[in-house]
Amino acid sequence: MRSFILDCSVTMSWCFEDESGKYAASVLDAMADAEVQVPSIWPLEVANVLLVAERRRRITPVASAVFIRHLSGLPITVAPRVHDLFARVLPLARSAGLSAYDAAYIELAQETCLPLASQDRAMRTAARKVGVELFAT
Repeated sequence: MRSFILDCSVTMSWCFEDESGKYAASVLDAMADAEVQVPSIWPLEVANVLLVAERRRRITPVASAVFIRHLSGLPITVAPRVHDLFARVLPLARSAGLSAYDAAYIELAQETCLPLASQDRAMRTAARKVGVELFAT
């Protein structure tokens, strides 16, 4: 069984057809036999992306609800907390030029020694720089 950290960029590409691609589809396929973790900020990030998309009339509230039900059926475990928020996440965000939110995914990957599934170029670059493996399908 494979295990990895899933980021919001991959998650939301499953919702928006114009953001989908081979990598995101293969990550979703890999989840059939995987243990997937996300940091505790992931549900809030997903909700915020959906809310902004609704406000921009890119998605309806009904479609958001359908997507959330879809996510609920996936084997995703929300980590109970961001480990060492100030000691590790803040310096990582500073040095990599990332948001604290993005750095939280990398920090969780470091903490768990799991690869990171991300489509975000800056996150992938920062992850490699700190020795985090990238999830390959």
